[in-house]
Amino acid sequence: MANAKVIQSKQEAVDVIAGKLRESVTTVVVDYRGLNVAQVTELRKQLREAGIEFQVLKNSLVRRATAAAELSDLDAVLTGPTAIAFGTEDVVTPAKILNDFAKANDALELKGGVVEGRVVSADELKALASLPSREGLLSMLLSVLQAPMRNFALAVKAVAEKDEQQSA
Repeated sequence: MANAKVIQSKQEAVDVIAGKLRESVTTVVVDYRGLNVAQVTELRKQLREAGIEFQVLKNSLVRRATAAAELSDLDAVLTGPTAIAFGTEDVVTPAKILNDFAKANDALELKGGVVEGRVVSADELKALASLPSREGLLSMLLSVLQAPMRNFALAVKAVAEKDEQQSA
């Protein structure tokens, strides 16, 4: 009887993890060995403030969840102590926070992850982390869109000033 309850609770955990893998736009798998409690607490705080869920999970449960979510390629990085960050809003933010934290704390290592349903390597996550945030990209786009109008306005102003000087 106790065995059935344990199996059922593990299956529910697998279902929850599989659901998170499907729902998140970015999932980052990290090795946190060597981080002290204060560092882990600081990392969790940064992730929580950004709306990212961070959990330490058993590899065996995550492997079953990846099979259920059809992301079995992720199994290659599920070795040793594993923590996973699930980001559901922004694609870049989870990778950026974890990559920046890993630069400051050598003990944290990015292993791999899933970006918009595609399994990616640690190097691809680092490249993703180097991209500007969504707000930064929108700001750049707005600047590019405003440039032609600004240049046109400056040209019209220069022509008007030239005409004023010639008439005076």
